[in-house]
Amino acid sequence: MNAIRPTTKRLLALVAFVTGCGCHCGIQAESPSPASDDKNITYARDIQPLLAKHCLLCHGPDEAEAGLRLDSAERAFASLKSDTRAIVPGNVAASELLRRLTSDDESERMPPESDPLPAEEIDLFRKWISSGAKYEKHWSYRGVTQPALPKVTNEESVRSPLDRFVIAQLDRAGIAPSEMAGRATLIKRLYFDLIGLPPTPQEVDVFENDLRPDATEQLVDRLLASEHFGERWGRHWLDKARYADSDGYEKDRPRPNAWRYRDWVIETINRDMPFDQFTIEQLAGDLLPDASPTQKLATAFHRQTLTNTEGGVDQEEFRVKAI
Repeated sequence: MNAIRPTTKRLLALVAFVTGCGCHCGIQAESPSPASDDKNITYARDIQPLLAKHCLLCHGPDEAEAGLRLDSAERAFASLKSDTRAIVPGNVAASELLRRLTSDDESERMPPESDPLPAEEIDLFRKWISSGAKYEKHWSYRGVTQPALPKVTNEESVRSPLDRFVIAQLDRAGIAPSEMAGRATLIKRLYFDLIGLPPTPQEVDVFENDLRPDATEQLVDRLLASEHFGERWGRHWLDKARYADSDGYEKDRPRPNAWRYRDWVIETINRDMPFDQFTIEQLAGDLLPDASPTQKLATAFHRQTLTNTEGGVDQEEFRVKAI
């Protein structure tokens, strides 16, 4: 386990900021743009999706036609029966993969019985191989590291280390930061982002007249401690788990006890359970040593999919679909 063990509540609060809370930074998170040169191409972002789309059905962990697997560096770089290698890092001309992708012979061109890959996708493969064909881990499997703080041109806008990353991206885009939001606007943004409810006029007045240097931090801590935080942010998790109070489909029978799992999610987020434990208890809470009733309840995560009880349904088929 990494030294940094994020809690669910703080993770969700950070998501609110980074994905576009409407703050004065004037920027929202966005997907990375397509790689423009060899150095910017990464396996996880640019190459692995192409392999999954075009190649791994025949050259992956389930099947390795001609002895070739492209899902790992060791297997992709190995010599084949034809004394060739699918991928030779740094050597495009010697890489059989590129020859097969660009061949004019339909009996050799890959993928078989399919249209040729678009030129831009072939170019990504070419640049990736030319730059060394590095199979790096997906970012979610790498250890957490402390990044260096970027230098920015607009030092006066920096009020926290996080600001440097936002402002550096604005610098690259040639955009100046927006003006600082007024306190009435700021409190509304914080309320809507963190608890999903507006502040009362009285709460706005109090915050506008609170001249303490840490007034904003005090407000954030109070909202994080609110029971409404779990209601606001638990909704996103429940949506992903397909939570509902009924089965769905034609009969749509009620699930009278479904609320127990819903309340577990809300209460657990409000208790600020570490995120790893939050997921472990839902995936396998019943398998933990001396599992408590609430840990067993958490595994209702697995029962949130739709249930089809219409006449003529193949129950085994639908069980597999639900899983």
